[in-house]
Amino acid sequence: MSAAVHLSPQALANLPQHVAIIMDGNGRWAKQRQLPRVEGHRVGAESVRAVVRAAGELGIKYLTLYAFSVENWNRPKDEVDTLMKYLARYLKSEIGELQRNNVRLEAIGQIYRLPEFVQEQLRRTQAALAKNNGLTLILALSYGGRTEIVEAVRAIARKVRAGLIDPEEINEQAVAQHLYTRNYPDPDLLIRTSGEMRVSNFLLWQISYAELVVTPTLWPDFRKPQFYAALEEYTRRHRRFGGV
Repeated sequence: MSAAVHLSPQALANLPQHVAIIMDGNGRWAKQRQLPRVEGHRVGAESVRAVVRAAGELGIKYLTLYAFSVENWNRPKDEVDTLMKYLARYLKSEIGELQRNNVRLEAIGQIYRLPEFVQEQLRRTQAALAKNNGLTLILALSYGGRTEIVEAVRAIARKVRAGLIDPEEINEQAVAQHLYTRNYPDPDLLIRTSGEMRVSNFLLWQISYAELVVTPTLWPDFRKPQFYAALEEYTRRHRRFGGV
């Protein structure tokens, strides 16, 4: 058995309210083991379970996971089809686990682009968990940060044309209210696995003042100890929000 992992008192006293994660490295993890790429996605789902459970136990309010980007539609059709099947299977099989941990489920992105069987399972899972009031798990599905901002601009433009908004009244709050994330606070901490030093079109507006923690760990190997290490790193930061 692995040794128990604990957070320092300092970390426990300064936990982020909202953690966002770019779950990267499934393909490389599989390639290193001479396994099909989809095997990396399967094991990566176990990391999702571990991190969701750990976040809920700590009382973190929001956890946003970059599960499928708009760019991912350009991957080979066989891989995309398999990912969609895994997604639907995860949404169904995890209901009990999420229910036991009082997790509420939300989704952001161009959900209408997902296959109908995935959309239907997403609706069922959300309904089953709707009364929970612990961690809110937000899955970014068919999501792109630039696409999100473009759609917000279009929505605002339509309201300007209809005379509902004066252009001079458009400010940061007005834009934020037209984003997919209008009902959630901005992330305090953004974690990226696999060591890549980029944000990959994820929550471009929302992470303006998020603390970034990049770990070389590939996502299928990212579990509770690695999550705790990222939280400890976050605690050591001094967040100035542009001030002194």
